[in-house]
Amino acid sequence: MSGWDEGAVFYSDQAQFPRGGPGGDPTADLSRHSALRKFKEFLRGFTGPTGDFPYRESLVHNRDHVTVAIEDLDAFDAELSDKIRKSPADYLPLFESAAAEVLASLRSKVAGETGEMEEPVTGDVQIFLSSKENCLSMRSVGADFMSKLVKIAGIAIAASRVKAKATHVTLLCKNCRSVRTVPCRPGLGGAIVPRSCDHVPQPGEEPCPLDPWIAVPDKSKYVDLQTLKLQENPEDVPTGELPRNMLLSVDRHLVQTIVPGTRLTVVGIYSVYQASANQKGAVGVKQPYIRVVGLEQSRDNNSNGPSNFTLDEEMEFKEFAQRPDAYAKLCSMIGPSIYGHPDVKKAIACLLFGGSKKRLPDGVRLRGDIHVLLLGDPSTAKSQFLKFVEKTAPIAVYTSGKGSSAAGLTASVTRDSSSREFYLEGGAMVLADGGVVCIDEFDKMRPEDRVAIHEAMEQQTISIAKAGITTVLNSRTSVLAAANPIAGRYDDLKTAQDNIDLQTTILSRFDLIFIVKDIRMYDQDKRIASHIIKVHASGAAASSKNAEASEGENWLKRYIEYCRATCRPRLSEKAAEMLQNKYVEIRQKMRQQAHETGRAAAIPITVRQLEAIIRLSESLAKMRLTSVATPEHVEEAFRLFNVSTVDAARSGINEHLNLSPEIANEIKQAEAQIKRRMGIGSHISERRLIDELTRMGMNESIIRRALLIMHQRDEVEYKRERHVIVRKA
Repeated sequence: MSGWDEGAVFYSDQAQFPRGGPGGDPTADLSRHSALRKFKEFLRGFTGPTGDFPYRESLVHNRDHVTVAIEDLDAFDAELSDKIRKSPADYLPLFESAAAEVLASLRSKVAGETGEMEEPVTGDVQIFLSSKENCLSMRSVGADFMSKLVKIAGIAIAASRVKAKATHVTLLCKNCRSVRTVPCRPGLGGAIVPRSCDHVPQPGEEPCPLDPWIAVPDKSKYVDLQTLKLQENPEDVPTGELPRNMLLSVDRHLVQTIVPGTRLTVVGIYSVYQASANQKGAVGVKQPYIRVVGLEQSRDNNSNGPSNFTLDEEMEFKEFAQRPDAYAKLCSMIGPSIYGHPDVKKAIACLLFGGSKKRLPDGVRLRGDIHVLLLGDPSTAKSQFLKFVEKTAPIAVYTSGKGSSAAGLTASVTRDSSSREFYLEGGAMVLADGGVVCIDEFDKMRPEDRVAIHEAMEQQTISIAKAGITTVLNSRTSVLAAANPIAGRYDDLKTAQDNIDLQTTILSRFDLIFIVKDIRMYDQDKRIASHIIKVHASGAAASSKNAEASEGENWLKRYIEYCRATCRPRLSEKAAEMLQNKYVEIRQKMRQQAHETGRAAAIPITVRQLEAIIRLSESLAKMRLTSVATPEHVEEAFRLFNVSTVDAARSGINEHLNLSPEIANEIKQAEAQIKRRMGIGSHISERRLIDELTRMGMNESIIRRALLIMHQRDEVEYKRERHVIVRKA
């Protein structure tokens, strides 16, 4: 056994690498020795493209870890990198001991206490591997990859507490007090404890029994170990399937570098562990996990970062941005199968591109994400817009209002079944960090769940304090929400407040609020009908165009990614001055309207709306890849703001507005008749009441208006989905 004197190379010879006959295979030993030598040569002598020695330098600067690119190992010695790929568990420890030896030879000698020159003490060196090859999907990693290197990508959804893991366990015999040290398998494996003591009893001494060893925790050596849960990226999950997750174990310097919600690319060894001692079932069935040997956090904007655009693509994008009709062309690409709604499409284009994030000197962050609310009648293609955005945005999560709770949107604290400890799991808003969250049926959400989104929308963080976990997670997302008005349809007879059943607090957080009405007009209905019939009739013909459409969609996705990664526009001075004047003007108008009508507008115009216009101007500039937002961009942003939010704030009727004296008189008469017809506390169906009063010769719209005014004064109350009217005291 010539392998034992080479610095702790073996973990546990007989158990981990069964090598046939006793005493091991000498050729394997030789190859391990030569591998160690080659690893040392690689770390000492590998030269980078510029002629420097990257690994030697990084070892001198960071004495405890070094990141090795597998591509460099390929270039140096293909056989070596193949061994690392095929049996990483055998060769990585060799690599690490080689690194420690190289480091010891690189450090200069230091003067000891007596003044003699001594070798410096070097600790262990941890090797991280990085690779540029494509990731495997989590579903395709199976038994063929056992004990090989794999590379997968995903989102860390949970992180456990840090535990201490023994690398060498010191054992003490109960009987004869002899001590021996047993190496521990890395990852989640345990130590293999011998059954018997090898002490030869003296005459008259009783022999050691079976299983005499007790572990001595204080004398053992430990490293830090943490387990993470990695879930598939939402965009990789096939429709209708649950996302898979994988257990990761990280040790030493990788511990506590990851918070839940981070997108990761992991290089690791696919291995198995026995789940728990008391587990029922076959001995041969084990749980898989990945022992991480290299971690890469993806950048802020998205998982592949800005580097992977080809030069041709960049040229094409820049050329497109210079076209005078770039803005119109982009808006036409959004929801091409949806007829009309030009302004909604423009708003969604702004949402996809987003404004610029800013960090002020005092550490305050200003968000750059744009939030849009679509409020309107059924069948006005609201959900289609949401589905389109989910497909097009680089990172997107789609949820529906009734099916999502506060914990599912933000983050939940769950308890691990095996170790009984609490850990954090991020929800939809955390998983879509850096992308878009589409929430359908926003009005059907329970109010206490809707409150959970407040902080995520404005401060862009989610803070949690429960079950002994206090933490803050990032959720830099745009929100695109769709909602129905209070009665299902938008009622023009009512004020905006009575139609929109959302609180001011959440409304002011939306940058643009669109009221989408289903207007019955002959020409428009005809055009929409012909458009829809075309879409259905040419469904077969469309499948051939489908490839083009998907290519266009793909192109749009890449263009959005490119703009978000490379362009960060700012306002020009002229534009800033213009903004200031316009904002003051809008506030003045709102104040005047409130003064005339005697009540505040349903949708407030606050400083948040001013910031919204700034963000819109920046995103319009970003579409054209310009670094300065000009007055033209501000003009267009104001136009969008006027047709959406300001229009919504003015919509509906106010009972004091434009009532001629005759109409007011008629309404009073109708009120008197209603009161005469209904005693206090009695109830009647609305239809029946209106029929009876119309028979008396009254106008139906006047009766409805009178009921509305009485309802606002709290004299009558609607029940059973507004079918029954009850008169109150």
